[in-house]
Amino acid sequence: PSHGLLVTSATLTDGSGDVEADWRAAEQRTGAVHLPEGAMRARAPSPFDYPAQTRVYIVNDVRKDDLDLVAAAYRELFKAAGGGALGLFTAISRLRGVHRRIAGPLEEAGLTLYGQHVDALNLPTLIDIFRAETDSCLLGTDAVRDGVDVPGDSLRLVVMEQVPWAKPSILHRARRAAHMEQFDANRQAYDDAIVRARIAQAFGRLIRSKDDRGRFVVLSPAFPSRLLSAFPQGT
Repeated sequence: PSHGLLVTSATLTDGSGDVEADWRAAEQRTGAVHLPEGAMRARAPSPFDYPAQTRVYIVNDVRKDDLDLVAAAYRELFKAAGGGALGLFTAISRLRGVHRRIAGPLEEAGLTLYGQHVDALNLPTLIDIFRAETDSCLLGTDAVRDGVDVPGDSLRLVVMEQVPWAKPSILHRARRAAHMEQFDANRQAYDDAIVRARIAQAFGRLIRSKDDRGRFVVLSPAFPSRLLSAFPQGT
């Protein structure tokens, strides 16, 4: 009897620790609160064995304002992985700065580096090339973080240059104000939920099939423990 149906493979709820609050916030954000008869809730476990297939590393001595240090971290991590690496950035300027610093050394090591907002190719083409190769590296922003499917050896390392906090824009403040009721008027709780979702999206690029394995690295001198629930339990 439904007039329409939407099926999506996604994690709708946050990992705040309060399951009921997480569901209420998800229903508010998706608009499910406006359904006349409410929404049916369902939660299914992941088919992937994340504790066995992945490792998460938080590197706390690389400051984002020292671009030479950030670039050195990317260079050495990409070389250690032998390619198959994705670097994620929150700012295009830092992406370009790191690309400029590491493209040469990686080429000398036999690794090809591609960059969103650097190479004269559209993003889908860059992703297709990256997916087809097993020893190349790619730098990208949130468009890569939230919607790229690269299974297999082509992606075995993901590196984030910092915790992806929301920028204090007018739009962000308006959205936060609209959702304050769902977060008990706690601004930090809303911001934390957004960040955990972004980290979960980034982590989700790494394991796309039951045979995938990989490492996830965050370069952050300050990674609050309350954000660790963004990663699958047991990781």
